[in-house]
Amino acid sequence: MFCPKCATQNPEGGSFCRGCGANISLVPQAMTGQIARADEEKGLTQDEACAIPGRRRRRELTLDSAFKNMFIGIAFLLISIALSRSIGAGWWFWMLIPAFSLMGTGVAQYIRIRERQNYPTPMLPPPAVRSTEHLMSPPSSVTEGTTRHLTSKTSEHR
Repeated sequence: MFCPKCATQNPEGGSFCRGCGANISLVPQAMTGQIARADEEKGLTQDEACAIPGRRRRRELTLDSAFKNMFIGIAFLLISIALSRSIGAGWWFWMLIPAFSLMGTGVAQYIRIRERQNYPTPMLPPPAVRSTEHLMSPPSSVTEGTTRHLTSKTSEHR
């Protein structure tokens, strides 16, 4: 089994890489596809998992939501102008916060949608298989590798 971080060959069943010390205990499970999300293990659908408090689902960006946010922001702006003319005081000023926030969110969503239309996501080629034959032989342990590294540094300074 090879370490995904430094490509050092390690014995099967090892928990840590001999070269860099990275945790490799889950690598065999990930390679065989045995690692499942906790939601799938519990039998929850995506909608049920998102209904759990504290979880947010990213909504798909649409022109409808972008324009809705912009128009709600404009509505708050008009309400704040109406309040400044009638009641006065400082209440109208606080209505500007959601007005500009919603208008900014709507404009940002609109820009993101337009950028996606202009620059579609490219299809990436499949990853190439790396040959590890040209790599150095791995040290037998992290300690040995560190010692070798420190000894080469001290010999250079002499």
